[in-house]
Amino acid sequence: MNEKFLYEKLDFYKEENFLKDLPEIIEKGLSESILLREYQKDAFQYFVTYFEKDTLRKKKQLHTLFHMATGSGKTVIIAGLILYLYTKGYNNFLFFVNQTNIIEKTKDNFFNEFSTKYLFNKNVEYLGQKIKMNMVDSFENSLLNSQDINICFTTTQKLHLDLFESKENSLTYASFEDNKVVFISDESHHINSSTKKLNKTEENEKKTWEDSIMKAFYSNKESIMLEFTATADLRNKNIENKYKDKIIFNYPLKSFRESCYTKEFQNISTDTNLWERTVIAIILSEYRKYLFADLKLNIKPVLMLKSDKIENSKSFYEEFVEKIKTLSTEELEKISTETDIDILKKAFEYFTKKGNAFNFLLHSIKDSFSENNLVIINGKEDLKKETQLAINSLEDIDNPIRVIFAVDMLNEGWDVLNLFDIVRLYDTRQGSGQSGKVGSYTIKEAQLIGRGARYCPFQINDEQEKYKRKYDSDLENEYRILETMYFHSKNDSKYISELRQALIELGMQDSDNEKIELEYKLKDSFKETDFYKNSKLYINERIEKDRSKVFSVKENIKNKVFSYRVNTFEGRKLNLFNVNNENLSLETKEDPLNSKNKKLSDIEYHILLGVSECFSELKFNILKEKFPNLKSVKEFLTSSNYLGNIEIEFKFKNPLYTLKGRDYFNALKIVFNDISKYIISIKPEYEGTKVFTPKEIDKIIKDKKIYISKKIENGGKGESQIYTSNDSLKLDLEKESWYVFNDNYGTSEEKAFIKYFKTNIVPKLNEKELEYYVIRNERELAIYSFNDGARFEPDYLLFIRKKKIDKDYIDYQIFVEPKGEHLLETDSWKEKFLKDIKKEAKLKRDKSKNEELIKNENYFVLGLPFFNKNFRKKDFDEAINKFLREI
Repeated sequence: MNEKFLYEKLDFYKEENFLKDLPEIIEKGLSESILLREYQKDAFQYFVTYFEKDTLRKKKQLHTLFHMATGSGKTVIIAGLILYLYTKGYNNFLFFVNQTNIIEKTKDNFFNEFSTKYLFNKNVEYLGQKIKMNMVDSFENSLLNSQDINICFTTTQKLHLDLFESKENSLTYASFEDNKVVFISDESHHINSSTKKLNKTEENEKKTWEDSIMKAFYSNKESIMLEFTATADLRNKNIENKYKDKIIFNYPLKSFRESCYTKEFQNISTDTNLWERTVIAIILSEYRKYLFADLKLNIKPVLMLKSDKIENSKSFYEEFVEKIKTLSTEELEKISTETDIDILKKAFEYFTKKGNAFNFLLHSIKDSFSENNLVIINGKEDLKKETQLAINSLEDIDNPIRVIFAVDMLNEGWDVLNLFDIVRLYDTRQGSGQSGKVGSYTIKEAQLIGRGARYCPFQINDEQEKYKRKYDSDLENEYRILETMYFHSKNDSKYISELRQALIELGMQDSDNEKIELEYKLKDSFKETDFYKNSKLYINERIEKDRSKVFSVKENIKNKVFSYRVNTFEGRKLNLFNVNNENLSLETKEDPLNSKNKKLSDIEYHILLGVSECFSELKFNILKEKFPNLKSVKEFLTSSNYLGNIEIEFKFKNPLYTLKGRDYFNALKIVFNDISKYIISIKPEYEGTKVFTPKEIDKIIKDKKIYISKKIENGGKGESQIYTSNDSLKLDLEKESWYVFNDNYGTSEEKAFIKYFKTNIVPKLNEKELEYYVIRNERELAIYSFNDGARFEPDYLLFIRKKKIDKDYIDYQIFVEPKGEHLLETDSWKEKFLKDIKKEAKLKRDKSKNEELIKNENYFVLGLPFFNKNFRKKDFDEAINKFLREI
């Protein structure tokens, strides 16, 4: 039986809900601007569980590898683990990596509080004490800084030299023998190059790692090794065997992308010269810039011009500067006339709407891409600290850079969100070497694409997730370009095929049988109806719950009793040589403890206040956010509605002992540390409004293209209902005027509902001479649970229109949700919500005009129980037939 990877064992712990909780120090200590994603929380919990469970570690020296995609936030994981391990007694951290540019970037992220990428909270506290962070060259003074976090930054090569040639104020083997150290190896795949023939440099790196660094690591059994890489070659058996018990978390680029945390990728291949190829990228970059501006988002798109050689990059840089100055409207007009690239056509249409399109675009390009807004980084001579910091802060508002000229210097360790275009400034192919294998240079290009594919976060409305792709279910949306990266190259079928293969292997692109594009097209007959042109549909919104009626902390907090053992430094003297054995016994008995209880309201306020100031969560502005009716810190600490009735049980041996100020101080640190955790746990709570506001149907329900990951045969998701081989689900929807789209690609349960509707409901609707339509909801709209604001996207909208005698109509909008058997229980909240809509929903004429609510006379909104052909058909039958009898 094959041994499982370490992360697979921890996957089981997660499934069984055995993982340790996310440590408080990580939530408190990381920057407030960092919103931890689910997979990052998992990574932390996997490590904490492994660290704290002896049954998993089996007393081995702790050595782990985080195998995580480029851009998934490895540096955030590093920062969080530094904080956690500090609470476990580690304060010396050695960060080492192959390239110096990564070091400068990481130093900035760790120590520059003014950087937008600063990783830590500006006041990192533990047990009421502020933690100081030091950048050190060695750990010689670690005892003097034992309450601080000491971080030493170096390269693999420099570390080896320091160990080999011991000198003052540098790292020596003694440093690691005398101190337990957390070794942090970033981009650690450099020391695992055994899959190919090593060149001299790689041989030296491998020897450096094995002979020097691992010797230093093993010199103290309490030291820890944390490795991080995105590209561990686990296809190689040697590497797989080496890391099977070390890979603690596995989150490759494919998973990262499928979770929608990356940009989408497309290749634009053209038969143009290098300059024209560059101009196309520039036009698309400007198009993005103005789309962002239209949305009032201050995001500046960046493009990279990648050359194969340094001399070519320098030459094209000079050519670029001159050609931007002489660029003409005729050049732009020529590209506009001759192009067959859809997205480029959209860009020109956009600028045409602005009037005098080519003049406007020309002046914009000349301003945006002047020499002041370019940076060249080809070799080590360009790696000045200022340049490194500039390319590490490209997202900053005051950073003017729009174009990066590069060869290979940014293949690793580069961290950028707003890179949207990479232009390949050469048409040669390096060759794949062996038949059928992708060439090493193409692999490097694919890796660069993967690095640039980090998602650039933006949000148009509150319904959208800021850090994820938004338009996989709406490929024609004009804002899709804002989450798509383009790689511009020559139209060379062999090269494109090789690049595609490299991207598939990397996880940046799907193979032919994976991602499928589907089109939902509204029938022309439906578009011509009065219903489509003039009707509304009603949806509610998610809002934050009002805390204005919160006047106290929770009951279990108000009445809590804390126990504190007072250290009085008193003892007793025994004569061990007493010949009469007086006062001696083979059994030693602990003296009984005395105790005294004190409420916080009975402790002098200046002591309460002094201790509270050690905790940022107890600052008044923070408390006021959680408790809007609070008048002061004093009220919070002493009032019976808040902390005043909390008791501390002081325990001590001497019945005559008098409690001192330091006893109160130390006990209160324990109390307030617990209260701080409670304050942190109070998260914003949400609810769905009971008021539903109107949207114009023709603005919401439109033609659209979507991606799905794969097609399931025999009537499953992605397969056409018209052409499915499953006779029980097959239905020619082109002939059904009530189904508004051209086809149905939903799950088998969703198709079963449509077949049921045709067979069981349509005859009854026709008998009543009603107008009716079924609309598939492909993420066009969402409604929100009244209880907690949970998002819900019902699969279908059923609209029924009944004509009144006075030529007016009564409209019924019905939410329908077919549900597979495996989800009936877990999604039961959705069914309850659907049933509640009829009695709870109130309709508003126009949200923007703040008009009055509509009386339910001409428009009704309701939901039906889940439809399931095997387990819930009876419930659904009863509900819809009752409704049909009543209208």
